[in-house]
Amino acid sequence: MAEDVAVGTVRDLVTASESGAPPELRDAVEVRPHGIAGDRYHRGGGTFQLDACAVTLVAAEALDAVREETGIDVSDGRHRRNVVVAGFGAGMDDLLDATVAVGEALLRPTRRRPPCAHVEELAGADGLAAALKRRGGLCCDVLEPGRVAVGDRVELREADPRTAGAAIAERLQSRSADGTRSADSDESTRSDPHGE
Repeated sequence: MAEDVAVGTVRDLVTASESGAPPELRDAVEVRPHGIAGDRYHRGGGTFQLDACAVTLVAAEALDAVREETGIDVSDGRHRRNVVVAGFGAGMDDLLDATVAVGEALLRPTRRRPPCAHVEELAGADGLAAALKRRGGLCCDVLEPGRVAVGDRVELREADPRTAGAAIAERLQSRSADGTRSADSDESTRSDPHGE
C-alpha cells in the first residue's frame, strides 16, 4: 500500500428509523446492499426516496466548522447523514467516484448531498442549510456490505478515474521536464486526441 493513501476515521454513525424520526447515534451499523439496516432509506421510508442515497457521508471537519462559524451544533446527528468521517477535509470532493473502505464496507461516493430546508426544519436550526452549503456530504453506493463501527478506519482504496488520470499525466510531464522522455514520445502524447 502506498504511503500517501488518504486515511480517516469514523467519528459518528447516525440512523433514523423513518421519515422525520429523530436521529439516533449508533456505536455500530450493518451496511447492506441498499443502505444501512434500520435506516429510513433502507426501509424505503425516507422523505426523498426517489433521490435517496444508500449511505451518506459527511465530514467531521464540516460539522466542526459550522459549529465554530454559526454556533449550530449538530453533533447529535441532526445533520441526518449516516457516517461522520474525520480526516478528509470539510468538502470531501476528492472522494467523489473513488472507492472508499469504511470499516468492513466498501462504498463509492457518487454525488454531493446538499442540505435542504427539510433538514433545517427537522433540526430546528435556522441557517443550518446555508451553513452546510458545499459541505453537506456525499451520497454513496454500496459496493460491498459490511459492519461499520465508530473508530473504524476509512481508507481511499482507489482514486476516481479523473484523479488517477491527472496523476499519470503529472508523472509524464515530470519525466518530460527532466528530459527522460524523447521528443517523439512527447509529440505523440500531445497529438493523442484522448489525452488530457
